Amino acid sequence: MADKTRSTTQPSTGGEEQGLGEESGVSLKRKVTLLHGVSIIVGSIIGSGIFVSPGGVLGYAGSPLAALLVWAGCGIFCTVGALAFAELGTMLPSTGGEYSYIHTAFGGLPAFLTLWVNVVLIRPATQAVVALTFAEYSLALAFPAPCHAPRLAVFLLASCGLCLLTAINCWSVQLSLRIQTVFTAAKLLALFTIIAAGGVHLAMGNTQVLTEHMLAGRPSADGVPLAFYSGLFAYGGWNYLNFVTEELKDPYRNLPRAISVALPLVTTVYVLANVAYLAVLPPAALLASTAVAVAFAREVLGPLQYWVPVFVALSTFGSLNGILFTSGRLFLAGAREGHLPPALAYIHLKAKTPVPALLVTCLLSMVMLEVNIFFLINFLSFALWLTIGGAVAALLWLRYTQPHLPRPIKVHLALPVLVLIGCVYLVVVPVVQEPGSTGLGVLMTLAGIPVYVLGVKCHWKPGYITSLLGKLWHISPVWLYFEEWCVCVFVCV
Repeated sequence: MADKTRSTTQPSTGGEEQGLGEESGVSLKRKVTLLHGVSIIVGSIIGSGIFVSPGGVLGYAGSPLAALLVWAGCGIFCTVGALAFAELGTMLPSTGGEYSYIHTAFGGLPAFLTLWVNVVLIRPATQAVVALTFAEYSLALAFPAPCHAPRLAVFLLASCGLCLLTAINCWSVQLSLRIQTVFTAAKLLALFTIIAAGGVHLAMGNTQVLTEHMLAGRPSADGVPLAFYSGLFAYGGWNYLNFVTEELKDPYRNLPRAISVALPLVTTVYVLANVAYLAVLPPAALLASTAVAVAFAREVLGPLQYWVPVFVALSTFGSLNGILFTSGRLFLAGAREGHLPPALAYIHLKAKTPVPALLVTCLLSMVMLEVNIFFLINFLSFALWLTIGGAVAALLWLRYTQPHLPRPIKVHLALPVLVLIGCVYLVVVPVVQEPGSTGLGVLMTLAGIPVYVLGVKCHWKPGYITSLLGKLWHISPVWLYFEEWCVCVFVCV
């Protein structure tokens, strides 16, 4: 199974049959530039969080000054983690991110469990949450507060957003990258508007709110760790460029460059945006608001306040595009190694996109739209930091067991050690704070073990199952005529 799926990633050899079966030699193309890489990182990180709920960090931190330090600290931690991932991404420049790194270092089962939690939990739930947020804020102008958009309307718009972006990602890598760049620019413009409005507010002498409350309150030993935990949610996506290293032009140079531009940029923007919020809104108002940017705009932006829901919708739309783009590559990497059905490793002949993998991740996300997403979020972070910690442990293990591997980038040993300690802490915190949710996350992770034994290690499978799968993926002409049905998807959406 593994050998057959890997054949789709070898260099092209010519001929019109490429891209569909085991005879092909179609591969992903290096179309991701430095600008695209920065857009993927920034666009994946900045979603709705910075516009909606900075009050969560403030509530746990205990004081505005402590909250600002937490936002800066989270950015520094993610930058250090991204630098460690830069070593991994240039040492093992293949699609798949932490899945590929754990597979190389620790073998099949740990890698499969990493893939398992991403396939059944992390990616679908994350994409569903972002899609729902996009739908809710897109409908905000039609249903202004205190009215709420009908649940059916939210579901349909979220589904349309998922389908549209999936179709675009299937259709063209270049088009999806252009969308990512444009929407990243839009969300940065929105944040720069907030920062500028806060700066003008302070320059006009309105410093009373900031000076009176900056040192108010007292940080607590229990609250600050949870504030970091909440803040790191808003930085989620810092490692996503590693999932497309195989498509990155000159990855040895552009991967670290993209990280060194994107992470400091996001950290600076996040800190300054929170300063702007605190300059206008007292802590009590910021804590009470579930949409901080809306409350901020109501105070200082005048008629422009009605554009804030549009900005949030654009932000989440771009974030969803970045997550979908990388999710398809993760599923592709798992199929190459025989950990997912072989068809998920197929790459479209003309578009050079992993069409089956993208369709499957879209389908799983649409199923999650009907699940209690907010319950899933409670243990999403546990699984996320467990896999990131595993990838950093892989870096340290490969340093010990394979010291002669080519390492175009080699960070100081203290950096991955620091990140690994932080990941262990972030895995342990929810065990103490929310044992129920964490326990369910552990059970879902361990549920992958029998799936691995039966689906991957067990070589005896009923013949009719193998025959059915072969007919579904090899006989069907859907991949050959992708352009036609993709147009239909655009029309329906």
